[in-house]
Amino acid sequence: MALKFTASDADLISSAETIMNALPVCRVRNISYATYTIVDIRNQTDISIVEMDNPPFLLIRKGEAVAVPFQEVESPVLDGRRMKTYNLKACPEDRLVIISDGISQAGIGSQELKLGWRVEGCKQFTLNEVRRDPLISARTLANRILKEALRKEVDGKAYDDMTVGVFYFRKPRRLLVLTGPPFHEDRDTHFANIFDTFKGRKAICGGTTSKIVARELDREITVCLDSTDENIPPIAIIEGADLVTEGLLTLTRVAQFLEKGESSPRRNAATMLLDLLLESDSILFLVGTKINEAHQDPTHPMELEIRRNLIKRIARMLERKYLKDTYVRYI
Repeated sequence: MALKFTASDADLISSAETIMNALPVCRVRNISYATYTIVDIRNQTDISIVEMDNPPFLLIRKGEAVAVPFQEVESPVLDGRRMKTYNLKACPEDRLVIISDGISQAGIGSQELKLGWRVEGCKQFTLNEVRRDPLISARTLANRILKEALRKEVDGKAYDDMTVGVFYFRKPRRLLVLTGPPFHEDRDTHFANIFDTFKGRKAICGGTTSKIVARELDREITVCLDSTDENIPPIAIIEGADLVTEGLLTLTRVAQFLEKGESSPRRNAATMLLDLLLESDSILFLVGTKINEAHQDPTHPMELEIRRNLIKRIARMLERKYLKDTYVRYI
C-alpha cells in the first residue's frame, strides 16, 4: 500500500490514515498496528522519508552519523499519532540504514542486554563496520547487522520481526565476465584486449578462455588447489583478473544459486563468482561462440547447457530478480 501511495504522489496524511485503518487493532491498546519507515528516492539523490514509531534511520556520511532535521505531522483522526518527515539530499558515498524495532530490541531481557541492543548499540556497530571497510556493500552491511542482532537473541532465533535495509549511494560497480573462446581464432587478440582494458572488476570462466587470455597477454596461470571442492573445480590466478574459474560446471551452479535465492556455506569457485555478481551493478558478459566438443558428450549431466543459453539464463535472473544491469555480447 505504501509503495502504491508513494508512486502515485498521494497525500501523506490521507495515505497514512488509509494504511492504519486497514491494519488490525490491538485489543489492549485499541490502536492499529502500524510502525513503518517509507523511503522515497527521486533523481538518484533526492530523498523523502516518513517514520511512524519505527527506530530512527541512520545517515552515515564520511564515516560519521549525521543528524537530519525533521518535521512532525499529526493525524487528526488517528488519536493524534504523529509521523516524522524528512527531506534530504544524498552525497556520494552516503549510506542510509533503516531498521525495525526487532533489531533495536534484540536480546531484550537477557543478562547481557536487559534493555536490548537499542538504537545506539546498532548505530555504533554499523559505524564500526563502515569504518573497518569503507567500501562495504549495502548487501554485506545489511547481512552483518542482521547477524549481529540474531547473535544477541536467545538461541540465535528472532522473537520479533527483524528488518534491515541499507542504501549505498555510489558509482555503479562494473564487472566483465569472459567465457568461451571466440568463434574465429583470429579474434583471440581482440578478445584478450577487451579484458585487459576493461575498467572494473573482471572474471574469467573457462579453462580454454583463461589460456587464451594468458597466451595473448603473456601472463601465467596458477591453479589454487586449496580452493578445490568435491563438486566444483578450483580457481586459478591470472594477473589482472579478480577471479578465474572453470566454465560450464561453475556457471551452472551459479545459475542454480541465483534461481533458489541461496548459496552454499562452502567457499568455492561458484560461491565466489556468485558474490562477485551480486556485489556488482552493471555486468557485461563477453561470450565466445566456439563450440567445445568436450561438452557434446551425451554422458555429461543435462545441466551442462550450451554456453549461450546458460549465460542468457544467468543474465535474465540477475536482471529480473536482483535488479542488475546486464549486457551480453557474443564474439
